[in-house]
This record gives sequence, structure tokens and C-alpha cells, in this order.
Amino acid sequence: MCGITGWIAYDNDLTTQRPTVEAMTRTMACRGPDAAGIWLGAHAALGHRRLAVIDIDGGKQPMPVDHDGRTVLVTTYSGEVYNYRELRAELERAGHSFRTSSDTEVVLHAYLEWGEAFADRLNGMYAFALWDPRTEELLLVRDRMGIKPLYYHPTPDGVLFGSEPKAILAHPDVRPVVDAEGLAELITFTKTPGHAVYQGMYEVRPGHLVRVRRGGLTVRRYWALEAREHTDDRATTIAHIRELLDDIVARQLIADVPLCTLLSGGLDSSAITALSARALAEAGRGPVRSFAVDFTGYTENFRPDDLRGTPDGPYAHALAAHVGSDHHDIVLDTAALMDPGHRAAVLAARDLPNGFGDGDTSLYLLFKAVREQSTVALSGESADEVFGGYRWFHDPAAVHADTFPWIAAGLSGRFAGGTAVREALLDAGLLAKLDLPGHEARRYREALAEVPYLDGDTGHQRRMREISYLHLTRFVQILLDRKDRASMAVGLEVRVPFCDHRLVDYVFNTPWSLKTFDGREKSLLRAATRDVLPDVVADRVKSPYPSTQDPRYGEALRAELRALAADRDAPVRPLLDPGTLAEVTADGATQDIRPGAELTLGMNAWLRTTGTTLEV
Repeated sequence: MCGITGWIAYDNDLTTQRPTVEAMTRTMACRGPDAAGIWLGAHAALGHRRLAVIDIDGGKQPMPVDHDGRTVLVTTYSGEVYNYRELRAELERAGHSFRTSSDTEVVLHAYLEWGEAFADRLNGMYAFALWDPRTEELLLVRDRMGIKPLYYHPTPDGVLFGSEPKAILAHPDVRPVVDAEGLAELITFTKTPGHAVYQGMYEVRPGHLVRVRRGGLTVRRYWALEAREHTDDRATTIAHIRELLDDIVARQLIADVPLCTLLSGGLDSSAITALSARALAEAGRGPVRSFAVDFTGYTENFRPDDLRGTPDGPYAHALAAHVGSDHHDIVLDTAALMDPGHRAAVLAARDLPNGFGDGDTSLYLLFKAVREQSTVALSGESADEVFGGYRWFHDPAAVHADTFPWIAAGLSGRFAGGTAVREALLDAGLLAKLDLPGHEARRYREALAEVPYLDGDTGHQRRMREISYLHLTRFVQILLDRKDRASMAVGLEVRVPFCDHRLVDYVFNTPWSLKTFDGREKSLLRAATRDVLPDVVADRVKSPYPSTQDPRYGEALRAELRALAADRDAPVRPLLDPGTLAEVTADGATQDIRPGAELTLGMNAWLRTTGTTLEV
């Protein structure tokens, strides 16, 4: 896993622009702590920061392919292609020769052999750029599910690109500006494909290619969810899902560095850990190493709510004992969650203050601790979107609401351990101008217009296909981006087996009645993996990523809000409602402020440290 960046300028000689390209590349140092590289051509400059995972010595980048003494193709590449060994063998049979054992070189030769159609053959998580000096064309490629990020900013004579916005913002000609639509995107729980929040910047959509030529750029989709008839019966469906999972996990355990799993004790992460334990044992590489996050006193003083019914700790320990994993608990306290340095690191990693508050800080700290012992981690992320695990999948009011179901379920407050909305402290006039409900409605309609159907999709089956599509193309993007930024901030590669496009496509087309055949969430995943799980874990009800319940955390947030209220130079103050701010910071105030406070404090730090201009 790595950080990439680059600059294409057809009216400029980029061989003289090394300092600018170096500055852009430095912003990606956290994503690639092991090595740095730059390739300069007349009209193309590529930068790379490397996290060495496969072929430690031979995989240096940017990587060129030379023929008869001249470069015919060069790439700056981030990610992993899990089927690179099969592709390499096929390319060798076609006459290609290789000088490294890296998947990066396989991608280069795959493009030379098959052109743009090479993307159809890749299985993995990736975001990369290919520059062809012969035609002076750039190709930007992003994986099907959007696991790895990739942004671009068109210019009058070319394009700037990078794994994260900060790489593009490091260019002297780019100013960080956010307009009303960008601010609405930041505040709401929408993740619009292609939208980058910053003015003039875009995100390469999952499953898409962006080709840049002298005449401009074109965008092409190479993969999307399609509706197909599902003809397998229940037993065949369960068996095929298990067959896929065994293959996926085995592929994603390939690494030349220490790896582990992230284990919450839920069905998703437990299944990945158990299957990994079995595969590693069969290969003589066991035991699997696993990590879980916990908070001081969380299990002993846990209070269930309508989102989290049980603490993770006992279930993670039960699974670890069942498979014999080398397990480690990363226990965090409120002081660590409130530490200004930790929160600043999270903001710097995410580029925007649009996260999950203490959930982001704890994830960052978990990954930081994991990175001390492992370079690669397998995660259970995305199983809920694939198999229908969230509670709102099974809540008729949320399912039939005329908006995104997670918004109807009030996720913005509940995920953060509270009930208030994120925009609670913002000025009423600003909110009227942003029209957050209108923004959500437009994005919802856009998403619905994309949904593929079968002629037989009617009634509840039709609606649940829509709900699944919304999660697989919108909601999952929020969580994948969060996990990528938090992990790459500390140079940890997180792999997400449940995002394998073969599994996603197969389960998407499985009828909802089959996905819930036992009357529960994630029926198919439970049935496919029950044999490797203890019953207490297999039968556990879904519980999301934990959020601290320590009342001192809320008190610390309120204290920071008081300090902000007293700071007349705080850049976020013009966006806030003075009366509401005074009310929630008054002595004795008891209102639930967590989501609003975390957003407000994050926005203040973001505006102060990045110099972003709001044009609303």
C-alpha cells in the first residue's frame, strides 16, 4: 500500500518542477514510510511513497517499462492485486518477461497486453496512474468498490492527482475552497461518488477510469453492479459463499511482511479471523495474530442502548480462544481520545472534519498500536453492506423512508454514542442556505436512478435491492474512506475481504428472502461460516464499532466548546448559532452535544490549520 501523486501539464516543462512534485509527494509520506521516488518527463511528473508489502527489494516506484532504451510506460501505483500471480503466468505465456516479483510490474505489462480492458482482469484494491510517453496520455484507475482513494483536479493544460486531497492542495496553484454544496456534503451523511468537497477537485469513482489527453479528459466506467437472476438454492448459495470466502481470504493473506486480523468479536471480523487461522495453519504459518480495541472500564460498566446491545471484549476473547489466535487488546482511555495531538493527526489524515468523533480517534490509535507489530491487517469491513447486517435493514420505517435508510435511522448521532444531530450548533441562516434536507434528497434520487432491476423485482424484493445498492455504492464509501485514512496515517495496510467484487456481485443478486432465511440479519454469512465459529459469536446480534461511554469524554468536549466560545478569533464562530452555543456551554448544561461538538471542534481546527476558504 502506498501514496501516489502526479502532475500532467502539456504546456509546461515538468523536468524543471521537481521541488513542487517533491512537496506533493511529501504529503503522502504517512501512506508510504519505507521509500520515496519521483519520475520526471517533459509533460508528466509522478511521485510515490512506498509501504513495502510484496517484493520488498524489487518493487520500488514509480516503476517504468523500457523497450529499446526508451520508456514506453510508467506507473505510480497503490494497492494490491490479489490475482497477480495468475496474470503474470498468462502474460509470460504471451511473451512478457519480468525483472521483479511485484504485482506492480504485472499491472504494467497487463496494460501493455490488453489496453484499457486490463482493468476487467484485476482482482484487488488499487488506485494508480499509468503514463504512456509514446502517446502522452495518462490513465487513472480505481478499484471496483473504491477501497483505495484517488482524487484529481483538472487544470487548463492537464491534471493534478493524488491518493488524498492534501497532495493536490500542496500544489501552489490550488487553493482550498469549499462552496455551499461542498459544505453540505461534508456535514450530511452522504458520500456522493466523484464528489471531493473541495472546489475544482473530484474523486475517481469506484470502478472507473479517467483518461487524460491534450484535448481534455474522459471518464469511463469499467464495472458496476448489475442485476442477474439468482438460480442457486439455499444450500448451493451457502456453499458458494463459503467457497468464495476461502479463496478470498487465502489470496489476501499473501504478504512478505507480518500480518494480522482486526477482531471485534462480531460475526464479520470473527469469520475473517477464523478463516485466516485455518488457512495459515494449513500453510504452516500460524497462529493468526488478532487485535481488538477496548476502552478503560468499558466492559465492566457497559450500558446497552438501541444500537449496541453488548460489549465487544468477551466475544473477541471467545473467538480468539476458539481459533487459538495470538490476541492483543488495545485499551484506550479518555485522555488518549481527547489528546490534541491525536485528534490533530486524525484531522490531518482525513483532510476534512466529517468523521465519527471519538470513533475516528480510537480507530487511529488502534491502528497505531497494531502497526508496531504488523504491516498488514485483514478487516471485516463491508459485510454489513453486502449481507444486510445493519439494524435499519430490518426496520420498516427506515426501509420505506424517502431518504437514505441510515439517515432515517438517525445514524449521525447514534454512531457517536449520542442522539443529537451533527449540525446542532450551526447557525439557522447558514443551514437554510445549505438546505441539508434538499442536498440529501437530491443525492438520494441520483442513487435510486442508478439501481439495476430484474423484471421480476417487485414489492419488498425491489425495495431491498434498492437498499442494498444504496449501501454498496454510498454508505460503504463512508466507512472505506474512514478506514483507509486512519490506517494509512500510520502506514498500516488494511485489506477488506468482503469487498471482493465476486462476492459482492453474487450476494447482491441473491433474493432478500434468502439473505434472511432464518429471520435474522446476515443469515447467509452466519450459515457459511458457523462451522469455524463458537456459537456465542455466531449467534451474537450485530453491534457497531464501539464508542466510549465515559462521561468524562462529554465533559471534556463541553470544556473545549467553552474555550471556543470565549475565543473571538475562532474561525468557526461565524458558522455557529451564538444562542445555542451559550446554552450548551452554560454551567449545569446537560444536553447531548457529542456529535455537534465533535463536528464544530473539528471544523474549527480544520479551518485554522488548512486555511480553507468557505464560499457559502
